[in-house]
Amino acid sequence: MRKNILTYLEETVKEVPDKTAFADDASSLTFQQLSNYAMAIGTLLSEKNLYKEPVVVLMDKSPDTIAAFLGVVYGGCYYIPMDAEMPKLRMELILEKVQSKLIITDEKNYDLARSFGTNMQVVLFKDAAKTMVQPAVIENIRNKALDIDPIYVVFTSGSTGVPKGVTACHRSVIDYVDSLSEVLAFNRDSVFGNQTPLYFDACLKEVFGTLKFGGTTYFVPKSYFMFPLKLVEYLNEHKINTVCWVVSALTVISSTGTFEEAVPKYLKTIAFGSEVFPIKQFNLWRSVLPDAKFINLYGPTEGTGMCCYYKVDREFELDEAIPVGRPFKN
Repeated sequence: MRKNILTYLEETVKEVPDKTAFADDASSLTFQQLSNYAMAIGTLLSEKNLYKEPVVVLMDKSPDTIAAFLGVVYGGCYYIPMDAEMPKLRMELILEKVQSKLIITDEKNYDLARSFGTNMQVVLFKDAAKTMVQPAVIENIRNKALDIDPIYVVFTSGSTGVPKGVTACHRSVIDYVDSLSEVLAFNRDSVFGNQTPLYFDACLKEVFGTLKFGGTTYFVPKSYFMFPLKLVEYLNEHKINTVCWVVSALTVISSTGTFEEAVPKYLKTIAFGSEVFPIKQFNLWRSVLPDAKFINLYGPTEGTGMCCYYKVDREFELDEAIPVGRPFKN
């Protein structure tokens, strides 16, 4: 029985150390590199006497960002994901709430991280990842870990517009990922195309699905969602066969006539959520990819991502709605 999300990585790195885990247009990390960087960052946090503390990760979406997240967990801490595309006032409100002592950032966001004041130490990811790993330190932290220890805090706007932090622990994420991957039939051949920002819990599907099975995740450039044909060509170029997207990201393809020029021919699993899928657009997708699996996901951030699923296995009339389905296990 797994009690810590790091077990996903530790089991996978033994089997496929040199396989690409995460990639974007500028860089990639193998599972071995991911593990090395994460344990280095965990060691650094221990050297700074940080344990069970919130650590902010302010980085652009990249493979390195995933290494930073996992590194925080290796240090026995929990991460607060932030991104420069957030309004600065929102970031300031988040920082005020979490009272973090340290920010891990990249070179692009270094000045922004420094601008938040002197109460937090700012560490560059590239420097943290060079820390000499201390296996005994990492082992000691892992031995003390509980499945109710927090992994991250993500912030929603809530109904008030004021950022509201939602904490997830190892137990809840493992429950979710194990159930989700069973329903969506993830495996080692899964090639994910990530659409959601890494400061949303929605990214858990690809990130932890990749870690658990040794698949690969490509971070789809945000700009491609403004150019549907380029988006489909990107999916085909990287042979992406699994997407877990918000509905609007799917309809930007189907509603613009893109299917007349190109079809995402490798897609086998299409999970969608966060919005109601217009039946006309859904039927277009299903007609173009009749052999693919379509799964409607539903649930709030407080439920660790999603809590319900419905496997769409029939045609829907225009006046029908796709059900939210049944709860995941546990």
